[in-house]
Amino acid sequence: MKKLALLISIFLVSNLYSQKKELRQVDKLITQSFFDEANSELNNIESLVLNSEDKNKALFFFYKSRVSNELENFEDAINSYNNLISINPSEYSSKIEAEIDFLKDQIETSIVNSAVADNQNENYSDASVKLFMAYNLNKEKNKDYLYYAAGSAVNSRDYEKALNHYVELKNMNYTGVVNEYFVTNNETGVEEKVSESEYNLLEKSKEYSNPRIGKTESRYPEIVKNIALIYVQQGKNEVAIQAITEARNIQPDDTSLILNEADLYIRMSNNSDNEEDRVTYRGKFKDLMELAITKDPENGILYYNLGVISTEQGESDVAIEYYEKAINFKPDYVDAYLNLVSVILDGEQAVVDEMNSLGTSKKDNIRYDELKIVRENLYKRCVPYLEKLIEVSPTNLDALRTLKNIYSVLGDNEAFKEVSAQINELEG
Repeated sequence: MKKLALLISIFLVSNLYSQKKELRQVDKLITQSFFDEANSELNNIESLVLNSEDKNKALFFFYKSRVSNELENFEDAINSYNNLISINPSEYSSKIEAEIDFLKDQIETSIVNSAVADNQNENYSDASVKLFMAYNLNKEKNKDYLYYAAGSAVNSRDYEKALNHYVELKNMNYTGVVNEYFVTNNETGVEEKVSESEYNLLEKSKEYSNPRIGKTESRYPEIVKNIALIYVQQGKNEVAIQAITEARNIQPDDTSLILNEADLYIRMSNNSDNEEDRVTYRGKFKDLMELAITKDPENGILYYNLGVISTEQGESDVAIEYYEKAINFKPDYVDAYLNLVSVILDGEQAVVDEMNSLGTSKKDNIRYDELKIVRENLYKRCVPYLEKLIEVSPTNLDALRTLKNIYSVLGDNEAFKEVSAQINELEG
């Protein structure tokens, strides 16, 4: 029995010596930048080392973290680092004690640099995963990385992941606000943005003046806005309204938020089977469009949207005014021209119906001639809009056919032939 115990003791000592020798070999491979070889060696001795004393475990995890980081196996690098810091620091070698803080910074830098490269190459999904890793390395210090991870998730169309990140940022009241440092160059008179350390030096320099410290804009409103937009994307309208309302309470003058809320009400109106609700939603849409115009009074699209709603509500004259403003601010707005002509011609049906209802009396004949002029004036009113539309959209067959019919009714044979030729050419 004593002999057996002695043999086991000799084996254990030999085993420990072997592990230390192999770990020293790993260190040499890392020093020579042979990271693949070092990783293979670590994999070979893993089971032995993990069943040995903590000093060897610490070295193993230290080397594994370094090698995995160099090979961009960031998840392994982080897991190994976390295993390392779970070991009592009294078991650390002098090498680990000297480099452990640097190792964590090195992993973080590598992950972020790799994520930046992924974003530049439009590998947004990978970038989002890596930035989230960087955030988890130090949640208190690295909140910015969670914000960027959310943005990359949006770019990869992973809206659920983006939503989770944005909600986490919102719940921690993240703003991303940091100080910005400025000094004015006395020679050029130009204000320059500098780092904090440069600011501390230059604020006392005779070559610079007017030192000031500013603040970056808060990201919180944008975060709340993005949460609302994602809910809209997911069809969760009621939750989206709550989120947009919160965002607008923070940024009441943000036109994009106003338009997003308006768009939401249109979606809800289109999806509703209740006519009363549809009218309510469209009324809110109109109110928001009018509000948006006060913020952006030269936006032709806003006037167009109001024209559509006014048409639906039977306010033809108001709709025409809105469409004319839309064209004024956006002269190439094809849909605005088409809708404008359509609203004008909507008045034709009532005229035709009355003409058809008339008899052959002298009074009726006089009224018929009056109505004929009214009808012709409607057509004449449409002509300049259609001609302008064809200028900006020469292949628009709807516009050409409408103009052809109008010229026919008005008896303008030359114009009729010209437009007919254009149509024939387009139709082949």
